[in-house]
Amino acid sequence: MYTLKDCQNVINTELEGIFLNKEPAGLYEPVRYILSVGGKRLRPSLTLMGCNLFTDEINNAIYPAIAIELFHNFTLMHDDVMDKSEIRRNRTTVHKKWNENTAILSGDVLLVKSYEYFSKCPENIFKGALEVFTETAIKVCEGQQYDMEYEVRSDISIGEYLKMIELKTAALIAGALRIGALAGQASTYSADLLYEFGRNIGIAFQLQDDLLDVYADPEVFGKSGGGDIVTNKKTFLLINALNSKNTGLVNFIKEWMGMAKFDKGEKIKEITRIFDELNLRELTSEKIDYYFSMGLEFLDKLPVPDSRKSELRKVVSKLLDREK
Repeated sequence: MYTLKDCQNVINTELEGIFLNKEPAGLYEPVRYILSVGGKRLRPSLTLMGCNLFTDEINNAIYPAIAIELFHNFTLMHDDVMDKSEIRRNRTTVHKKWNENTAILSGDVLLVKSYEYFSKCPENIFKGALEVFTETAIKVCEGQQYDMEYEVRSDISIGEYLKMIELKTAALIAGALRIGALAGQASTYSADLLYEFGRNIGIAFQLQDDLLDVYADPEVFGKSGGGDIVTNKKTFLLINALNSKNTGLVNFIKEWMGMAKFDKGEKIKEITRIFDELNLRELTSEKIDYYFSMGLEFLDKLPVPDSRKSELRKVVSKLLDREK
């Protein structure tokens, strides 16, 4: 069985030469930069691991896995522009290091290249894998649109938020696993189970991101702490706070959210204090555990030997046990 490290090595080896010596430099240097930053290569590794659940031969999953990683980095480049993020994986974001136009265009190249890699898939899985990928890409865009719309709304329900992160974050994790299953010639039933496993784990993963943005050490997490609070980003914690029956606290939050000029550190401190008062750290942790458990239930139902599931179970357990 392939470990996460094995899969990461396969992905990194494949990525090394894709954009090497490509010109014009102004287009491809930002691409090489964001790919060199690395990250966990989680999504493409899950594609390989999803395939490996059903077969020891993972070659059929390599091209779609690379396509998924290229697409993921495309979304990061564009999301950072839209979110005005300055740090990604402990390094300056592309649009801050270069400019927004460069980030948009270089991101576009990653998107186009991802479809080129899907075109290299073996014929017997090409159609099904491409359909899943395209459907997944659309869901990610839908999720991002909801995310932007929620920026100007103060009446978002928890249900709406969970649907948004299912589209924006969980869909790509779930889609990566389903494509891996297709590459491994799994049955539709097994592919569906693996998709639901990924969907629930993906929701838990995003809720964990919400939590870590407030409470994690930035050096461990790889992002500036409290960034969501500073930008009034509608996270699970903030939405719960705004839906609180304590009108005094709600009004206090809205005052901070309405300020055009403020001290970032003071805002983070005050909003975090309210989160603590409302026990939102505990509530979010409980929700993470709920979706994580739901995901494992689907993995347990998968009709393959437990020995083939152990590495995947280990990976997601570690994923949801990041620095809190």
